Order: sequence, then structure tokens, then C-alpha cells
Amino acid sequence: MRTSNLSHLQVVRATVISAVGYPLIALLAKTFRWKVDGYHNYEKILASGHKPIFAFWHGKILPATYFWRGLGIVVMISENFDGEWIARIITRFGYGTARGSTSRGGHRALVQLRRDIYEGKSAGFAVDGPRGPAYSVQPGPVWLASLTGSPILPFDIAANRYWSVNSWDRTQIPKPFSRVAIAIGEPITVKQQSSQPDLETKRLSLELSLSKLSERASQMVR
Repeated sequence: MRTSNLSHLQVVRATVISAVGYPLIALLAKTFRWKVDGYHNYEKILASGHKPIFAFWHGKILPATYFWRGLGIVVMISENFDGEWIARIITRFGYGTARGSTSRGGHRALVQLRRDIYEGKSAGFAVDGPRGPAYSVQPGPVWLASLTGSPILPFDIAANRYWSVNSWDRTQIPKPFSRVAIAIGEPITVKQQSSQPDLETKRLSLELSLSKLSERASQMVR
């Protein structure tokens, strides 16, 4: 784990949070009743010989972590305190981490993700993280897709009953035994060596896709 930017107390707190958080999340998530739409879009990418770049909203990180667990997906996680305990939890669910964000270490993290994709791994982005604005896609996943040729796989998750955290992303935690739906969208491909205007067009397409998937997932749990 990358802890050089944190105080000793923050490292201890992150260790405690992850030690308590992992079993609680695992126990809670086992009670979810899943509905899945669009899984064939993920299978389509694998059948093409590629690995996807997963794209989702930051506020859905908890159920997303559980649904895609154990696949070795490498996720871009910020280097701050919140990123530290999140990284410690998701690694226990079988994820890798590339530490960095739009405000610190982002280029280094994207370089690592590019290398990981070339080694046959999938990548993942909470596309409006680490600090928002909420529901606004940052350019990282589109830029990575243009470098690697890997398609972006957008998805969103909704629950019929959930707690909402008082944070910038309004993190949603599905309640025990709630219905949880995941809507997985059509892959978005980005041409390699795309121009800046083309990259912006794809970024807006990803944002629109996630907005529509949010509506679809919400309808699935009504």
C-alpha cells in the first residue's frame, strides 16, 4: 500500500477501518438480491480478445466492488486518507490498485493502468472521483482507452432500499436484503491517437451512457 502521504495516525485508522469494513461489507452484500441487465456487453468485450475499462459513478463503489469481485481489476484510487482505506478493502475483494487522482499522481497511475492492460488485466474508474463534481466524467478513462484500444464498459447500480452518506458523491449503501440492479451498457470504443475534440466527444458519450444506465437500473428495482 502507498502510505507515504499519510500520517502514522491516518495509516492506523485506515488499517482499522479496512479490518472492520471488509467483513461487514462482505456479510451485507451476501444478502443482496441481484437483477442483472446487459451482462452480454461484458462478454462481448472478452470474446473480442480485449479487457474492459470499467466506468461507474463514485457513489456506487460499494455494490460495484462486490459484483465484480475476484476478477483482478486494477482500479484507480486516490492517494488521500479515504483512498487508503478504500484501497485496503478492495484489495481483499481481489482488486489491484493504481494510486493517483486528477489532483495528485494521476499521470503515474494512468501509466500503470496502461501497463496493466497490456499485461492482460482490466482497469476500473470511478469516473467522477475522487472529489467530483458528482456525475461529471473525468477524462482519464477515455484517455486510457485511446492509448490501449480497450473498450470502456459503463455500468450503473441501483437499490430499492439504501442508506445515503452525507458526502459529495452521496455514496449509496444498499440495505440488507434489498433488491440491487446492475445495468451494463454498450461498450464505448475510442480510436487510438484521437484528437482532443474527439476525446471530448467520447467523454460526453460516456457521461450520457451512464446517465441512461442510471435510469435503467432505477427502473429495474421499482
